Amino acid sequence: MTSSSVDGNALRKKLKKVVLAYSGGLDTSVIVPWLRENYGCEVVCFTADVGQGVQELEGLEQKAKASGACQLVVKDLKEEFVKDFIFPCLRAGAIYERKYLLGTSMARPVIAKAMVDVAKEVGADAVAHGCTGKGNDQVRFELTFFALNPELTVVVPWREWDITGREDAIEYAIKHNVPVPVTKKSIYSRDRNLWHLSHEGDILEDPACEPKEDMYMMTVDPKDAPDEPEYVKIGIVEGLPVSINGKELSPATLLSELNEIGGKHGIGRVDMVENRLVGMKSRGVYETPGGTILFTAAQELESLTLDRETIQTKDFLALKYAELVYAGRWFDPLRESIDAFMKEITKTTTGSVTLKLYKGSVHVTGRESPNSLYRQDISSFESGDIYNQADAAGFIRLYGLPMRVRAMLEKGL
Repeated sequence: MTSSSVDGNALRKKLKKVVLAYSGGLDTSVIVPWLRENYGCEVVCFTADVGQGVQELEGLEQKAKASGACQLVVKDLKEEFVKDFIFPCLRAGAIYERKYLLGTSMARPVIAKAMVDVAKEVGADAVAHGCTGKGNDQVRFELTFFALNPELTVVVPWREWDITGREDAIEYAIKHNVPVPVTKKSIYSRDRNLWHLSHEGDILEDPACEPKEDMYMMTVDPKDAPDEPEYVKIGIVEGLPVSINGKELSPATLLSELNEIGGKHGIGRVDMVENRLVGMKSRGVYETPGGTILFTAAQELESLTLDRETIQTKDFLALKYAELVYAGRWFDPLRESIDAFMKEITKTTTGSVTLKLYKGSVHVTGRESPNSLYRQDISSFESGDIYNQADAAGFIRLYGLPMRVRAMLEKGL
């Protein structure tokens, strides 16, 4: 059940308790008193730690209660985020529109899932978020709510209130004695988690404009990266990374370390124009240093362990998988079914890949697997017992038969 009709007119009813996705910024700070005023409810603020940084979490409880919340719940979701959301996408090879490694798309369902859990824990009958009506995130949050608890009422202030911008929000905050965040507002709209950092807005809204170098936060300018390359060896078991240079690490720790390594070499910058789910195009710049390293390693190991037909089918399904994740359909049976295929097909993708990182580039220098389908005794140009080159003649005649028949028809033979 939602709190607004299709045309945006409020269908408000009294609610008992609402769990709000809370960041401590201006928008979510004014949503707290707005919910209390318009729905007569208690507000429980919820913040998920998905690796956005400790500075984003400091002082949140004080801010939430000063805004009128009855409590703040913070959950550390970093390991769950990487293990249960990022790694399945990595295993699937899911990339949206050739470039986007789905950083925000993967984070929203893990946050929304936790909100549903918190709603049950605190006895809330509703959930709320501060996403605007133009973006993808509203869909990702709400589809997760629908899938996990369709009985929850979903409140979306941006579709109901009269606040139209930052100045209106500040005026509302002052009127309701809500402390206005004094931090300098970035000219960019950013989203950060353990997988990536995205940048949108300001000069980026013109796709012809080059991003300013001071915008980047996770990666150095490749020209300023070390003059000596660094080699890293990624260990993989059944399609999932488990170690760096032989050292086994937890999923979140492994990714965090690769972010540091990749960032100092300027790895993982992507500038793209993408098609949003709601119909418009948007330009975004993404920094995904550790993720870029992992994707390169995982795909390279598959070149040893998967045959041609399997790789082609996997790549085909990866496109649909990425589309489903981007569109907020993480808990859709179709994504879950494709994921089961990906898990099964990568059971033999175990081994290691060695990469050379140098001034923004990632190059594969070696790969090995106990399940490798590559046989040097077959592939060698030297003569071998297994592959008889004379057999190629019959194969080519049969393989090319349709082309010969068509040519014969055209020539009247």
